[in-house]
Amino acid sequence: MKKGQGVPRGLWIKCDSCGAILYHKEAADNLHVCPKCDHHFRLTASQRLASLFDGDRYKVLFNRVRSTDPLGFVDSKAYSDRLKTYQKRIGPQDALLVGQGEIDRGPTVIAAMEYGFMGGSMGSVVGEKLALAAERCLDRRFPLVIVSCSGGARMQEGILSLMQMGKVSAALARMREKQLPYISVLTDPTTGGVTASFAMLGNLNIAEPGALIGFAGPRVIEQTIRQTLPAGFQRSEFLLEHGMLDLVVHRHELKETLATCLGYFR
Repeated sequence: MKKGQGVPRGLWIKCDSCGAILYHKEAADNLHVCPKCDHHFRLTASQRLASLFDGDRYKVLFNRVRSTDPLGFVDSKAYSDRLKTYQKRIGPQDALLVGQGEIDRGPTVIAAMEYGFMGGSMGSVVGEKLALAAERCLDRRFPLVIVSCSGGARMQEGILSLMQMGKVSAALARMREKQLPYISVLTDPTTGGVTASFAMLGNLNIAEPGALIGFAGPRVIEQTIRQTLPAGFQRSEFLLEHGMLDLVVHRHELKETLATCLGYFR
């Protein structure tokens, strides 16, 4: 490194939980889990698919489905301009990346939400791609895994975003009728309309440790009911203890757990 040149950007990261300064490659080699305190960093959708499919190999599906601006929504910035910014920064997949590959040599479709694209918000594209993923599973008798990471419905699309809750739930109901497995994986955060629909509808609902899962946020709930919430409220361990989840699984064990569970369904 030349004299006076700074440290390359992104070489080090700080753990949000314990505050440890970590070498980025060290965290990446550990599946983006802090080696000091076991905090699970958020993964991008592409990182998530690569970590779950055999050999990191998968075929991307439905990436030609694109968002429009049906309401001509404008706040501090036009929605159409926001979409262009995020598409340039993140890619064309919107807030959902769908891939087809194999888990333990079994054909599987995985849909992973991308928090970096408008907070993983669920708009018309997310709903359409999830419905298409379910239809593909119905046609080919594949299992479906959805990895949720979302702040909820996308306000810039108004009622059209909320309609996706029913649309996706109906598609999953058709899978259930045909006895095709759907496993929901909830990561930090899974909130709003995503929690109120497909994220909690799995044959198995599995969460990563420490994930925030709920409809309204804890601060909103406290202000509404004017009571102090229990410690760990809305974290995955709390939900497991109160019967809202089936399993809490460390990221290092998630692929193996999915393979075992899907093996029971096949």
